[in-house]
Amino acid sequence: MTNICVFASSSNKLDSSFYKDASELGKLLGENGFNIVYGGSRLGMMYACASEVKNNGGKIIGVMPQRLYDLGCGNPEDCAEFILTSGMRERKAKMDEISEGVIALAGGFGTLEEISEMIVQKQLGYNKKPIIILNTNGFYNNLAAFFDNIIEYKFAKPETAELYYLAETPRDAIEYLINYSAEKLEYAGKF
Repeated sequence: MTNICVFASSSNKLDSSFYKDASELGKLLGENGFNIVYGGSRLGMMYACASEVKNNGGKIIGVMPQRLYDLGCGNPEDCAEFILTSGMRERKAKMDEISEGVIALAGGFGTLEEISEMIVQKQLGYNKKPIIILNTNGFYNNLAAFFDNIIEYKFAKPETAELYYLAETPRDAIEYLINYSAEKLEYAGKF
């Protein structure tokens, strides 16, 4: 496992604790031999994480839709590889294709949509990637409770809770990633 896809906010207006966790995660990814696949910009938590990956020995792979690049959001200068896509759907597909694991940091609707798609892909057996949700400041507590409701009300089987891991710290996320094994959480066919 080398390339880790990181979904995160592109906002530069958040509480500093979110950028701190993003930076710490990037540092730990780089130190442990991982590269980052991310949205390709110099914005927000996504860049805080990516720049620390690079500063600590990892490579940055940016994937960005042409429209965002045309608006001046691109950061090809810092990337070992920078890939332009025709739209957001193609961007997600490319990020999925070239990564072996996924970490979602705090983010908005885009991050929610991205991590939800990855969970469904794993549920249906299209991948066996580790999916980690970093719960900085309890940001994802309500989402985790909603996921519990999905299971409690029988919209999904109890085993679906094994599809993702809620990490409380960047170190917790990295330890889970390092210790992950496809056999440990194999789920395909159980839904």
